Amino acid sequence: MQNFCFVELNSSNPDASKKFYKSLFGWAYDTFPMGPGTYSMVKEAECPGIGVGPKPMAEVPDHWLGYVEVPSVKRAIAKAAKLGANVVLPYQPLPDMGAIGVFIDPTGAAIGVWEPEKTAKKPAKKAAKKAPKKAARK
Repeated sequence: MQNFCFVELNSSNPDASKKFYKSLFGWAYDTFPMGPGTYSMVKEAECPGIGVGPKPMAEVPDHWLGYVEVPSVKRAIAKAAKLGANVVLPYQPLPDMGAIGVFIDPTGAAIGVWEPEKTAKKPAKKAAKKAPKKAARK
């Protein structure tokens, strides 16, 4: 079963939003560069993770958006579209993190899907056995 793994606030004024939630909930933030601006993660948020950043488009109202973890954003978005969703963001890779997608379900509710970066590494191939060294001739 897939579960919500992350929620983010898309804000027209992220600094004011962070100040409000710091006062309300005591949240502290780690802020780092992302694109032309910055993005903040709530420190010590466990499950789901919590982020605060700028709105992706000026015409979109400020909003909270939840993300469900999926094995493949591309497959989840394709299936959502087949089921009648309006795809807003089909696939957005986030370097060193994973990828996201966003759609509006048939009833008008927005939701995101999150595919974490594949961190599991394939086992290393066993080295081919070297031929034994020939004994030196006397």
